[in-house]
Amino acid sequence: MVSFCWTVAFEGLEPVPVRVEVDISKGLPSFNLVGLPDTVVKESKERVRSALKNNGFTFPSNRVVVNLVPADLKKEGSHFDFPIALALLSALGELPNLSDWLIFGELSLNGELERTKGAILAASLAKDRGLRFLFPSKNLLEVSPVASGLSAYAVGNLSQAFAFLKGMLNLETVKPSFLEPLPFESEFDMSDVKGQAFAKRALEIGASGWHNIIMIGPPGSGKTMLSKILASLLPPMSEEEVVEVSKIYSLSGHLGDGLILQRPFRSPHHTISEVGLCGGGGSPRPGEITLAHRGVLFLDELPEFSRRSLEILRQPLEEGRVSLSRAGYSVNLPARFLLICAMNPCPCGFLGDPERECKCTPMAIRRYFSKLSGPLIDRIDLHVEVPRLKPNELVSDASSSKLETNEDVRRRVSKAWEIQKQRFSSPFKFNSMMTPQEIKKFCFLGKEERGFLRKAISDLGLTARAYSKVLKVARTIADLQDSSEIKVEHLAEALSFRLLDREETPWTTV
Repeated sequence: MVSFCWTVAFEGLEPVPVRVEVDISKGLPSFNLVGLPDTVVKESKERVRSALKNNGFTFPSNRVVVNLVPADLKKEGSHFDFPIALALLSALGELPNLSDWLIFGELSLNGELERTKGAILAASLAKDRGLRFLFPSKNLLEVSPVASGLSAYAVGNLSQAFAFLKGMLNLETVKPSFLEPLPFESEFDMSDVKGQAFAKRALEIGASGWHNIIMIGPPGSGKTMLSKILASLLPPMSEEEVVEVSKIYSLSGHLGDGLILQRPFRSPHHTISEVGLCGGGGSPRPGEITLAHRGVLFLDELPEFSRRSLEILRQPLEEGRVSLSRAGYSVNLPARFLLICAMNPCPCGFLGDPERECKCTPMAIRRYFSKLSGPLIDRIDLHVEVPRLKPNELVSDASSSKLETNEDVRRRVSKAWEIQKQRFSSPFKFNSMMTPQEIKKFCFLGKEERGFLRKAISDLGLTARAYSKVLKVARTIADLQDSSEIKVEHLAEALSFRLLDREETPWTTV
């Protein structure tokens, strides 16, 4: 007798329906698992065997074949345990037909259901396919936010699932719930930062228009502290973004008890591999740039990263996604992150510092900057110098109550976001994502502004991409001032953030 139920496989972040077929026939006792299973799935037969025996069920002494359809799709993960066990009981006649169920979960040897990666994606697939969904109760907080319109049931072990499907136990469907998204809680606050008004302004502009930032300055000037503040300046995620980010974290195994309610902040070490940064490997798994989706990616000591790793950032910064093409798969992973980088002006960190003498050779400085290609720098909107604090700034006793907090800045950022929502109603995008046609429409310049910008382009030697970046930043500055027109002062401030385009800076004249 052949019986089947449904479960799920994953291609990148896309759930794919898998039919779990079980056939029990005469022959020597055997348990064969086919359908391109990986090692973890192959081991499920031992977990299923032990779970059934330890819960009072008789394991068949016949030939058992489990087929995972489609057979040409590689199956990975421990969540195949539960559907295989229940489909086997259905094939034995112990359970009714399970063809309208999507079953998901990992079994322990005593039949308990463990928390399993990817439950929220499986629930979304069950809803789209009109299937009933049975899953581990340890994944309840993950599934409940997408349970609207879904007949979902949470169980704790194999015996409870058997009693429910047999009609001997009544379970209520999972009630939809949602927790309020929260602003990112940083360990630092704007009021904690002494001086650095120029860098603070850059953070506000970057958060308002989703503009990427690079900060250059000597050690101890506050670059890392400012970078960690950036995520807390962003308004909370929407409900759709919470579900989207939580799906990424669920599949990668980084999801805790509930959903991801705060914007991600990822800060990988500079020794990270290319695969660790962009994702991939033997099977498509999210990298750091995908884990930073809808949040902030902080790269400290930027020139210490390998050049190949840095060049990986080009496509995601432009398109908001990363395309992974390998011998066995080709997938697109989301990567719409806000990039903030920090670096020293030279290997010793004191080039151009009025207090400390730089001991680096010109060759060492050129080698230090050689990892930062022109195309990569062009994709970063705001170049910010973060100089050493002056002694009177450092020992200032100004009360922090008089200084702006993260919440104060976040209110202005939220207002700028609302302006952009009205400007780009469908689909919503930020100023940094404007197309050339949208730049023409929303960044119109008067005669005086065109003349000013023409001279600036000539003096600084800006590329076409840098020119469009200046216009986008100027549009954001105008939005922060609630101005419908881009004026000369907006362009001038935007140009002040093109530090690496200037010829007179110490690190560009070496």
